[in-house]
Amino acid sequence: MRRRLATAAGALLAIAASLLAVPSTAHAQSQAEQGFHVSDGRLLDANGKDFVLRGVNHAHAWYPTRTPQALKDIKALGANSVRVVLATGDRWTKNGAADVAAVVTQCKQNRLVCVLEAHDTTGYGEQAGAVSLSRAVDYWLSIQDVLKGQEKYVILNLGNEPHGNSGYTAWTSDTQNAIKRMRDAGFDHTLMADAPNWGQDWAFTMRDNAAKVFAGDPDRNTVFSIHMYGVFDTANEVNDYLNRFTSQHLPLAIGEFGNAHSDGDPDEDAIMAAAQRQGVGYLGWSWSGNGGGVEYLDLATDFDASRLSAWGRRLFEGANGIKQTSREASVFASGPADGSCAVSYRLSDWGSSFNADVTIRNTGTTAVKGWRLDFAFPGQQKINSAWNARTAQDGSQVRATNESWTETISVGGSVSFGFNGSSTGTNGVPASFALNGVGCAKS
Repeated sequence: MRRRLATAAGALLAIAASLLAVPSTAHAQSQAEQGFHVSDGRLLDANGKDFVLRGVNHAHAWYPTRTPQALKDIKALGANSVRVVLATGDRWTKNGAADVAAVVTQCKQNRLVCVLEAHDTTGYGEQAGAVSLSRAVDYWLSIQDVLKGQEKYVILNLGNEPHGNSGYTAWTSDTQNAIKRMRDAGFDHTLMADAPNWGQDWAFTMRDNAAKVFAGDPDRNTVFSIHMYGVFDTANEVNDYLNRFTSQHLPLAIGEFGNAHSDGDPDEDAIMAAAQRQGVGYLGWSWSGNGGGVEYLDLATDFDASRLSAWGRRLFEGANGIKQTSREASVFASGPADGSCAVSYRLSDWGSSFNADVTIRNTGTTAVKGWRLDFAFPGQQKINSAWNARTAQDGSQVRATNESWTETISVGGSVSFGFNGSSTGTNGVPASFALNGVGCAKS
């Protein structure tokens, strides 16, 4: 799956401003209405809200019966997205239209953005049996009917690691041609383009030609994907690579990475910290089922979410991890109208520790299905545990999201959750609350 890669130097080519031209206003508006779209180097969802991938890879092509439970578990652990391995039928048994439609439905049911990738291209030019990006486009065309209308929920990753370490200089033209064929065929989805060199771009082919490829997409709706393994074993290498894209307002995601690998020791701490700092998405490899000597990359042991590996605990629970930084795509939440919610916050304070009981009341005319409540602590408070909601804290900022049993707030109804915390200094009630991005009255 991965190969030992040599390091190489490369120079960043001069990028003309004209290459980064954006679509017309009317066309950009049309894209926004249809689904995910890129604006000024950022990935936005269909509501125009910034979306940062925080998820994992799942090998559906080889473990299709595991997928329904895997997606539920991945969501429960806080992910907002999943990259799903599909087979074109060239190297592995084809995932046909009905199968892919079922996967998309399951992603949507779990409120996960679905990044679908064609895996048979892995290491083309070096790996026996690997197929070209052109063949991957043939695959997407063969299942296009079930992908139409899913632009709000699905990103199409053209082909996994589409070049090995031979012939990788063809990446630019091959990717341009693949994007053109997809657009000519009527695909309006955000497209994702993997790097060559087994995904790690050590020769900087993608880095130095990304602007040209992006400009060649008539929709200006392509996100680039780097895979970070042994090549990215220092913070300097990680930061430099991400900086080259974000400084040029080019959209980038880390489509795969791990905490160890046979080709070297990736610096997962630096990868996650830099991704969070720069607002770059990441998708850890992989949920479960790895073989060939890289079983240590399993996040869950034997597909059991209660048996996370050290890598799984790091990715989901550690600093800059999924639980701490993931934010659900706004397209999955039906929100209240402005002023149609009220929040009560009841504080029981014992000095160094406290409990807070929070009630959200729907005072509007539409039921809320799927919610997030944002607020800021007024002092040095820290959440230790929560009930009836999942919480994530970044400094003083807190986000609470529903559990499955508190998902719906009916008209005139309410849901309650609570948490235990510790504090230093004066405790107090947050000054304001926002439900799915809309301000609520305090009661």
